[in-house]
This record gives sequence, C-alpha cells and structure tokens, in this order.
Amino acid sequence: MSGHRKRVYPKAQFDYSNPATISGGVPPPQVPGQQVPFQPQVSQQQFMTPIQQQLNNQIDQTTQQVANMNLYGNKDGNFAPQYNINAGSPVIPQQQQIPLPPQQEALQHSGTTFGKPMNQLYPVDLLTELPPPITDLELPPPPLVVPNNKVLYPSDTVNKCTDYLRCTLNAIPKTNALLKKSKLPFALVIRPFTELDDDDEEIPINTDTVLVRCRRCRCYLNPFVTLIQDGRRWRCNFCNLANDFPLVDNTNFATQILPQRPEMFYSVVDHLAPPQYSVRAPPPSVYCFILDCSHNAIKNGLLATSARTILESLDSLPNRDDRTRIAILCVDNALHYFSVPTDDDDGDDDADADADGDDNQEKNEKDNIKMLDVGDLTEPFLPLPESLLVPLLQCRSNLEKLLNAIPEIFQFNISPKFALAPALRAARNMIKHIGGKIIVCSSTLPNTDDEGALKPRSETGLANTKKEASTLLTPQSGFYKSFTIDCNKSQITIDLFLASDTYIDVATQSNLARYTAGQTHFYPGWSATNLSDVTKFTKEFSKHITMDLSMEAVVRARGTSGLKMSGFYGHFFNRSSDLCAFPTVPRDQAYVFEVSIEETIVKEYCYFQVACLMSSNAADRRIRVITIALPTTDNIGQVYASADQLALTKYFAVKAVHNVISTGFEETREYLDKQVQDILSTYKGENVVSNTAGGAPLRLCANLRMLPLLMHALTKNMAFRKGVVPSDHRAAALNNLESIPLENLIKSIYPTVYSLHDMPDEAGLPEEESGEILLPQPINATMSLFEKYGLYLMDTNNELFLWVGGDSVNELIMDVFGTPNIFEIPIGKNELPALENSEFNTRVRNIVSKIRESSDVVTYKNLYIVRGAGISEPVDHPSARELSSLRLWVGSYLVEDKVLNTLSYREYLQTLKNKITK
Repeated sequence: MSGHRKRVYPKAQFDYSNPATISGGVPPPQVPGQQVPFQPQVSQQQFMTPIQQQLNNQIDQTTQQVANMNLYGNKDGNFAPQYNINAGSPVIPQQQQIPLPPQQEALQHSGTTFGKPMNQLYPVDLLTELPPPITDLELPPPPLVVPNNKVLYPSDTVNKCTDYLRCTLNAIPKTNALLKKSKLPFALVIRPFTELDDDDEEIPINTDTVLVRCRRCRCYLNPFVTLIQDGRRWRCNFCNLANDFPLVDNTNFATQILPQRPEMFYSVVDHLAPPQYSVRAPPPSVYCFILDCSHNAIKNGLLATSARTILESLDSLPNRDDRTRIAILCVDNALHYFSVPTDDDDGDDDADADADGDDNQEKNEKDNIKMLDVGDLTEPFLPLPESLLVPLLQCRSNLEKLLNAIPEIFQFNISPKFALAPALRAARNMIKHIGGKIIVCSSTLPNTDDEGALKPRSETGLANTKKEASTLLTPQSGFYKSFTIDCNKSQITIDLFLASDTYIDVATQSNLARYTAGQTHFYPGWSATNLSDVTKFTKEFSKHITMDLSMEAVVRARGTSGLKMSGFYGHFFNRSSDLCAFPTVPRDQAYVFEVSIEETIVKEYCYFQVACLMSSNAADRRIRVITIALPTTDNIGQVYASADQLALTKYFAVKAVHNVISTGFEETREYLDKQVQDILSTYKGENVVSNTAGGAPLRLCANLRMLPLLMHALTKNMAFRKGVVPSDHRAAALNNLESIPLENLIKSIYPTVYSLHDMPDEAGLPEEESGEILLPQPINATMSLFEKYGLYLMDTNNELFLWVGGDSVNELIMDVFGTPNIFEIPIGKNELPALENSEFNTRVRNIVSKIRESSDVVTYKNLYIVRGAGISEPVDHPSARELSSLRLWVGSYLVEDKVLNTLSYREYLQTLKNKITK
C-alpha cells in the first residue's frame, strides 16, 4: 500500500495550474452556511491574492477609524453598549437593551455620510493575468460593509446569508442615473432553501405565532430596525414608519420579549404563522405518478425502472404528519387507473371473494387492487375516485404489490401511443381538491389525437439561423402553458422525467414544469440495459421525490422605499406585479428578481427582505424571512468595487435564456459580449485610478476579473453556442441554466478540472479533523495544461470526465484500471474498478465519490472515461469513432480554448481591448 502512495508519475517541471497571483497553494475557503458565518477580516490571508489582502487591510483600517469617531457625543468616543451573543442557541443578551438616544436616531436615518467604510477599488490588467486565477471562483462575494451601530443587537449571524440571498451589487447606487451609468444590472439571486432535507438546515424558528410587521410596507421585524420612545415603539428600516409593538400578556415587548426573538439575531428565520395566514388547513403531501406504459417505455425499461424506484422510495417520501397520499396512473392510448384498498381490507375482501365463489377472478386482481381502464380521451372520468388517491400509511403493502405488478401487467403492450394531455387532466381532477405534485415519467412523444399532440420537428438547415430558436424552441401547442394556469389554481406542480433515444420535444413539455415551480429532467439515449443510465435515473428520481416539500407558497421581495422589483426569472407563476406563486417549493432551484430604482435613495443603507409563506410537510403554516442590509453610494467606483461577479453571471444567464426565443442565438451571444464590453468601457471611462500604471491596456477591478471569462464561457455553453445542437439538448440546457442554484450554474459554465497524476499525497484521503475527502487544487479549463501522460478529472456539474493521456505510463494505467495496457481500459460511460492493492485507485475513486456527493441538488454525475490521442494509438481501433466523439465532447468544455471555431479567452480579451480603445 505505502509503495503505491510513494510512486511518482511523470509530471510537468513547472506547475502552470497555480497562477503566480495565488500564494501558498492553499485551496480557497468554502463559502460557509448560515450557522457558521464567514468573517472576511479574520486571518484569511492565505486564501487571497495580494490585492485582496491589501483590500482587507484597508477595510480594517477604515473600520477602525470609524470606530474611533465620536458619533454619540460621549467623552470617550465609544459606541453605544452592545450585546454579547451566545451563538448557537436562542440568543439572550446579557443585559437589557438601552434605547438609542434621539440624536443617534436622527443620525441613523439621515442621508449624511460620516466617512462610512466601503469596499475599495483595486484594478487589475486582464491581459497580464493569464491564465486567469480560477481560485477566485471559490471566494465569497465582496463583504456587506455595515457597521455594528446599524444593528440593534450586533451578532455574527446578522447579514450573513449569501447561501440564501445575494445581490449583484453590494453597494447600491443612490440614483437610477448612476445605476444606468455603471452598466451593471441590479438584481437579487434568491434560494429559499439550500438543502433537500429540511433537517439539514439549522434555521431558527419563532414558534409563538406572533408576527411583528410594519403597518405600511408590511415588512417583518428584523435586526436593522430601531427602537424609539424609550423602547415602546420601533421604526421600520424600510419605510421609516413608527410602529407599536404587539401586546403580549401585559409584558414589555421591547425589554422582555424582543431580546429573545430569533429574527433580531439572524438574517434567515422561520415563523410559525397564525391562523389568519391560512385559507384552509395545511394539506398533506400528494404525489400522483403518471407512468408511460407504451411500447417504447417497455422496450427501454423506463416503466419497470420507474416503478421499482417508487417502490424503493416509499419509506423515504416526506410524511412527517403521516398524511401523505399517492396515486398511480399508467398511460398509453388509454388511461389505466388503479384502485388500491387499505391494507386492512385485504383479508375481508378475500374472504368475501371466497365466499362468493369467485376465487379465480379476484385473485387475478392482485388482492383486490383493481385496474380501471378508460379509453375515452376526450372526456376522461374518474372511476372509483375515493380509492384512486390513497394514504401511504394505510395502503403501504398494497402499493408495494401494485408497483411490483405494473411491469408484468404491461410487459406485452405494443401500443406506440402516449396520451399525455388527457392523463394530465385526469391527474389534476384526481388531486385538485388538495393540490400536490404530478410527476411524469415518459419515453414517448405525446402523440394521441388531442390538444396535447406533438410532432417531430425538422431541424435540417435551421442551425445557426435566425429561425432556429423561434422554430425549434417555441411550444407546438398552447395547451402546455394554458394548462399550467389551471394547475396553479389547484396548487399543483408538474415535474417531468423524460428518457428517450428519439425526439421528445423538451422545449414544449418543459413549459409544464416552468410555470408550476417544477423541473424537467432529460435523459437522452437512456436504456435500462446500461447500468450507468439506470444508476443516474434512479438516484435522481429517488432524491427528487423524497426531498422535503412545502406547498401553497407565495414569495414576495421587498426593498427600501424607492426600490421596486421589476423583473422575475425562474420556475414559478408570476401571480401579480410582485407576488410569485409556487404550488410546491423545490429545494434545488434558485430565482432572480430584478430591481429598479424608482426614487433617489437618501439613506446611507438600504434593505431587502424576501418572505416565503408556505405550508410545510409537518402540517403547519410557516413564513421564511430573509433580510439583508447594504450600503448605498453615489460613487461609481464603490459600485464597481462591491459588485458580485457570480451573481452578475447568474443574472446575465437567466436574462439570456429569457431573450433567446425572441431574439435568436446569434443576437443573444452578441448581447452577452456587449454587456462585457459596456462594463469594461464604463470602468475605463469612470474609474481612473492614479496609483496604477497608465499603460494598462484592459483594466477591471479585482472583484470582477472573472466576469469576462464566465461570460465568454457562457456563450460556449450548449444552451447558446454555435454549431449543430439537437433541439432537445439545447432546450434542456436552457432549462438547466434558468433554474439551477448559483454554485451549480458556475460549474455548468466553467467546469472544474483536477490534475490527478501529480496531486498531493493527502488528496483523495480523509482529512484528520473533519474526515472529509480532500480534493486537489483545480486547474484551468484548457487543453494546454493537459500533459499527454497525465490523468485529469473534469466536473461539468452534469457529468464527470476522466481524461487518460494517450502516452500515460503503464504504472499509472495499472494503478488506476488494473491493467498495464492503455488500450484495454474501458471507454465511455463506465465506473472505475475497485482495486484492493492500489491506494492510488482508492484515492481517485474517493475523489469521484466526493464530487458526486450532494445534499442540496438531485443531480448524479455519470463518469465518462476518455483516452487521449497517443503516439502508439492504432488507426483502426474498434473504439476509434466513440473516442472521437468523446474527445470532441470534452473539448467543448475547455472554454478557455477555441471551441467549435470560437475565440480562445486570450483572443476574446484582445478583441475586447480593440473595441474599447477605438
């Protein structure tokens, strides 16, 4: 074992993957969650570039200077007394809160700036920072510089919620004119939930059902309000209105209750809602499965795989209140309902059947589970409606029998039809009195003669033309959007799992999920005979149906007076000008709300609050409230210095997805390029920094230096790139970019590449303290860093590629694959063999397993093994054609290179330089 660990494989003499701007070779810090807040000022120098270290030092100095200012009229110049918070439990201060003096309150709500600390501007030359320092992608956004005196109870958990809410600008322009001048978009990136299982989120909850809200703007009590009139009232930080505290058991709310309210110490808080926030009692979780039982679904094994996965997931379905209900509907050219009795009824029914002498007929019906066929698709009805949607707890055994029997029932079915529209209407009728989820598993294009019928579209000659998007990506039938309106009225979400080796019109069908807060999962070329295909589908399908569920939800975002939500992007139904409806709230999606500045902001700080009202699976009504504070500025340099390059990328991605149908792919790529050009031009014209060399040809601030790379890589993504891309793949990519969380979006745009043959000895092994597998440092996504004798792992967010250099030494091949012959290693979709006598093999498999781990998304990443070209490679090797396709596929993700006749990143920067210097 130890001998394998010490084996040294060929490696490059110089480590080009570690840019000179990164010191120490230490991996970047993990962006922390809500409960372990990240503090940029605390000894993080080893993770930062020299420019960022200098930035932090200057912020510390500025903060200290402000701390020494006498803002309170005290002789010693100290701040007003603050509470020491005992983090980790419902926080109770050590002393009673002292109300703010009137003069302090006047200062706090005035528009005067007293030298407040701000992020500073540090320019870099993009052309001299090549390859780009990709470790910047792991850094947190520019800090929200809000001093403690702007918080009623200062705490490390206040204003620390980047996993839930990020703003594209962490210093807000005071005027719309300044915002337009900056050329930077103003938007919020929102993710209400960050884990699939709610138990993995340690969000404090207020259980007394007492909601304290502003009478005018309706914002919720939060850490940034102020006390007035000796603590008897509070002033809203959003609209400045003075409000009374509620009367609770004749106690002083401000001094006895307020210091123990979690919303005063945390930026993300859950509230149990009072009865007036409910129109009806919280409904149970409901799952109605529509299973394609046509010939194609039987041939490729989807029906059997879906039924087995549902069966294996029954005990893991969200059922905290023991009220979860299930219905199963199989569909071909008819609707096949299943009447499922409760488990206790089986014995009596069988006894009655025996007594009646009808043993044979009843036994064939699988212990009284009846299949009821309806062939009339124009006006389908519900036979025996009381036994179609059944409680999981009381029918567990019979549901298991049914799911085991379904593949046998339809094993000889030869019908090529799939009546999706009638099935959806039937499923809605089945659950509309409660709401819930309709989950469709399909391998066949809806092709019956009804309103939802779809036909294959000819894609010949449309690639790279203006008609490509409007012809191939628009819905064929209006049913797929109009039906979602009915679903929203009934609180129903639709999820799609489409697995087919032929055209299935993802562009049309995905509208069902888009407007009902659902998701579309696409599995091209799927077959149950391929173990990797089965593994991916079952893991994703199982994680999807077992993730926690919230129902009957609405989300509203509020901003300080003068700020308005003006655009909404993501999977939901926009019910009104600022209210977004979610029949169910998924745990693995993010949303973008665009903000406009309607009036000049006079305050030195502004605020945003996102509220999500929903019914939980625990049979209660809850409100999740997320609140952040941001400084305002009238300086364009401070706007740039505080811009969040990852949040900006998310905004531009969803905006491009939204625009592509109406404008086309070429215009969308030009739009993305134009945004970068405008930002660079504005920065050059408005942010002249005297302490930098005047000859720097392409300058941008350090916190935005990865934005041009990400935007250029976005144009090479399958969703937007040039070339011939099947419309189903293109539509699935667009759907993916529109809905996935920020971290996953960045990886989809710019893949993470690991060099394995020369990784450190500790990589791939558990860390001593945490036990987590350590990953090697990523390298840039460019073929110029791929050695012909190297071993590389690429994570594209949807797939993993293991690139084996064509001239790799026999020892490396033996240690990884168990064979010394490079031409005997498996190619394509495969798994690595487990070699007991090879520690290097164990480390590589550990790294693959670690990357596949995800508690926040359902994606499971298949591994593709790709052999690079080598000197001794035979021309007529049996896998030559497959290898050629795989190499092109890998090459399409190396976004710093020339991909499909596009510019390399260096050429792209040079082009930008030429345009802005004209």
